[in-house]
Formats: sequence, C-alpha cells, structure tokens
Amino acid sequence: MLLSSLAYLWCLQLRHCSNAANRNVSSRQSRTRVDRFKIQLSSGPSLQDFIRGVPSEAVDRVDFHSLEQMLILGFCSAAVCFETYGCQMNVNDTEIAWSILQRKGYLRTVDINEADVVLLVTCSIREKAEQTIWNRLQQLTAMKRKRLKTHTPMKIGILGCMAERLKTELLEQEKLVDVLAGPDAYRDLPRLLTLADGGHQASNVLLSLEETYADIMPVHHSPQGYSAFVSIMRGCDNMCSYCIVPFTRGRERSRPVSSILEEVRLLSDQGVKEVTLLGQNVNSYRDTSEEQFCGTELTQLSRGFKTIYRTKQGGLRFSDLLDRVSRINPDMRIRFTSPHPKDFPDEVLQLIAERANICNQIHLPAQSGSNQVLNAMRRGYTRDAYLDLVKNIRKIIPEVSLSSDFISGFCGETEEDHQQTLSLIREVGYNVGFLFAYSMRKKTHAYHRLQDDVPAELKRQRLEECISVFREEAAKVNAALIGSTQLVLVEGESKRSFQDLCGRTDGNMRVIFPKENAESNMALISAGDYVLVKILSANSQSLRGRVLSHSSLRGRVKH
Repeated sequence: MLLSSLAYLWCLQLRHCSNAANRNVSSRQSRTRVDRFKIQLSSGPSLQDFIRGVPSEAVDRVDFHSLEQMLILGFCSAAVCFETYGCQMNVNDTEIAWSILQRKGYLRTVDINEADVVLLVTCSIREKAEQTIWNRLQQLTAMKRKRLKTHTPMKIGILGCMAERLKTELLEQEKLVDVLAGPDAYRDLPRLLTLADGGHQASNVLLSLEETYADIMPVHHSPQGYSAFVSIMRGCDNMCSYCIVPFTRGRERSRPVSSILEEVRLLSDQGVKEVTLLGQNVNSYRDTSEEQFCGTELTQLSRGFKTIYRTKQGGLRFSDLLDRVSRINPDMRIRFTSPHPKDFPDEVLQLIAERANICNQIHLPAQSGSNQVLNAMRRGYTRDAYLDLVKNIRKIIPEVSLSSDFISGFCGETEEDHQQTLSLIREVGYNVGFLFAYSMRKKTHAYHRLQDDVPAELKRQRLEECISVFREEAAKVNAALIGSTQLVLVEGESKRSFQDLCGRTDGNMRVIFPKENAESNMALISAGDYVLVKILSANSQSLRGRVLSHSSLRGRVKH
C-alpha cells in the first residue's frame, strides 16, 4: 500500500511534468502556473501522511533515498536556455541534450531572464572560441549574483568540448559553473542538474568508446524548417598534430545505419528538403553494429593517402550509407561534412555523380600546400597526392564545387611554405574557404612535440594574404557560372534586403534574386521551394540572378 501510494504520487508529478513540457515558455504566465502548482503541492499531504499507520517493518524496507531521487528527477519544470557556439556538430549536440531534458519535463526558453538553467554548448577548436565562452561566463555570473536576491536562482552549465578540456579551471579555480557535461555525458544531464539544485557542483566529462546517442531522436530546432543536420558518427582517430578533437570528443564510433535512416525518414515526412550528414571525419563512417556487416574487406582510402592507424576492416562504409540515405526521398538534397581527403575512394565519388539528390559539392580540407607542413601536421598525404585527388574528383564529377580549410602560421612554417599554400589555392580554385591562423591547443601532438614559433603578427599577415588570394580565385570560379541556370533551394528573405530572396545552389553557393521579379512571374515562392535561377552576376561570396520557374529535384539528370 505504501509503495503504491508513493508510486501514484510520482505518476501525478510525471503527468504534470509531461504536460508542462508541451507548453512554450514565451511569457511569465507559464511560470506563474508552475509556481502555483508547486505551492499547491507543498500544502498538500506530506510523505508522513502516506506512511502514518503503516507497520514499521514495512517502512524499514523502503529505500526513501531512491524514492526521493525518483520524485526529484520525475518533477522537473525548470526552464532551460541553450546558447550554442562553434561547429554544426554542437548544434546537433544541443538538439540531443534538449531531447533528453524534454523527456524529463524541462521547459525551453529563448529568454535568458526566464531561464532557471543556462547551458552553453562550447567549442575548443581555437583559442578565440574559448575566450568567447570565458567572456560570456563572466556576464552570466554577474546575472546569477543578482538572481540570488530573488526566489529564482539561476544555474549555469558548460556542455561539449570545453567542459572536457577545462574541467579543473571551470570547477575548481574559477568556480563559474554549476554543471559540466562532456560530449558523451548528455544522458547524465538530469542527474547533474538535480545535484546542482541541491547546491553541489556536478561534473561528468568521461569519454566513451560506444556512445552515439543512436536511440535518442534529436529535437530539431532549425528556424527555417526545410533544412536539418543528422549526426552519423562521433569522435576522430586521425590524430592530426594540431587538432584537439580526439581529446575532447574521443575515438571514432559510428551510429547504426538503421537509426540514421529512421531519423532521415522522419525528417522527410516533416517536409525537410535538405539533410546534411555530420561527423568529425564523416566519410570514415563504418557501421559494425550488426554481425552481417562485419566482413573482412579492408577500408579503401583515396590513392596516395595513408593513416597513422592500422587499416580497418568490415562494416557498412560511407558509400553504403550515402546510397541508402539518398533513396529515402529523391526530392531531398543530401550533403555531408566534414570529410577527410583520405576517405574518397572512387565508389563514393561515382555515387555522388550518379544520384541527382546528392549534391555536387565536396569539402576537401587541405590545411597547407607545403609537404613539410603537411608532414608536421600528420595529415597523411603530400601536395601531389592532394592535387591528384582533385583531378580525379573533377574527372568523375565535372561540375563539382570544392571548398577547403587552411591554417596559416603552423609550427615551423617558413615563407616558402606559405607561398606553396598560396599556389595551391590558385591551382585548385575553390568556391568557399574557411581560413584561420594557427592556435596552439594543449594535449595535442604539436603542443608536446613542436614549437609554436611563427610570431602572431606574421600569422595574421599570412592569413590575410591567403584570404585575399582565396577571394580572387573564388571570384573567377563563380564568374564562370554567369549565364548558367542553377537549381536553388530557397532559404527565405535576404539578410541585406527584404526586397530580395536568397537560397543555395547544388554546389552550396549563395544566390540572391529579386522578390518582385519572382512573385510577378509565378506563384508565391516560399522557403523550402526549389526554383530555377538564371545567374546574371557573381563575386567571391555569392551569385545574383533572376528566377525563371519553380522546379524540383525529381527528373533532374546528372551528366
């Protein structure tokens, strides 16, 4: 009788928690309802009322601590506000964390003044990214001190890469946060937040060899609604000497293909028109979750590339996954990021060339054009091998759009090395680039074995030169598209002018076209529509044109 009464009370709380989760915390009215319920609950029967008259031996058999934890974890009407920094993988992590907290009845708010909990999803790739978080923590701490004078104190949490890398500084030295959760510890968030409510600092930054969150369906929070990102693997085994990802996100492990296909089907049913597959080394995907996948076939790399780890064998490979995902909806675009050049065997390239809905766009991070620097970076290829891969890609996918990453001022980089990088940028001709000055990170191979000997000012100068050359070449590449007709997925109004619409081509180039011209010639164009646009002008950043008609991916044939 005692247990059933307590279970009944728990179920009542869970039911209220579930109902509260469906409400949007957009005003103080929802908070007032929650507070009123808490007052009513506190004035109702206590635990002592339930156990009055119960034989003492029955009471002795009850683990009240466990019951208390069940009640605490089951009743969570707190409002949480997420702030996401860094890469798209962090956006996906936010969606996973929110899915977990939503199940526990948490509310979500975008108004930090209404938040009981503020969770920062952080990045540690570059020093500048971390400094942004430190500055934000100082601001939040000031807000928290003001909240202490009220009845609604605020808890601050750090999630993701920075939590794992700087746990000691965050918890013990600076004492700015209440909760730390690493990339593999999001399932533990409800418990950590419960401990924080009790006045304790709570931390779980353990990395996992298995966690992929395959059974957790992310709550996609994209404001556009037509585009979504799907995580297919976590961690990285490449151990590039400059990169901290293997230390903050752990070893590679791939999400089962069945789980990925389920999420993509769900997104397709919701009307999503573009899905981007995510991973730290997305094209090294290898699903070994089922026995029939575990063969003896060795992983095939791009010709002329190598790894620091032993060749892997068995499993469904990236080409298998790409094949299955692309078949779900022929009118849904498929992209992927971020790949490594070593994992582009011909079967992947041929599949991209054959399928109309797999975009003709490949991100091909080079990092440097110098063999000496590439070797110091432990990239596993030479300049010539990289250029041979570019030629092979363009042979199989003639209309391909290429983007890349470059680092200026890596350890030991000479002026000659820098000039070789500039010449590689000119020789390849990319549409889009992401260029940064080198930032030494603790734990990495470079931190332990190399010397950060390029002065900061010289790094900045070289970076500016790389950006300048990159833009010059991108302008030429984009100018070649003038006069062509491009299939564009509409994103909505242009940020610079409400009179224009914007969208992206198959090659991921931004296209801007007049709204007036579009609406006068055809039915209303909305975000998520495919339209044909005649390109009239171009620069290094975008294309401009005029819309011709509505269209679709179905029936489009690649040549």
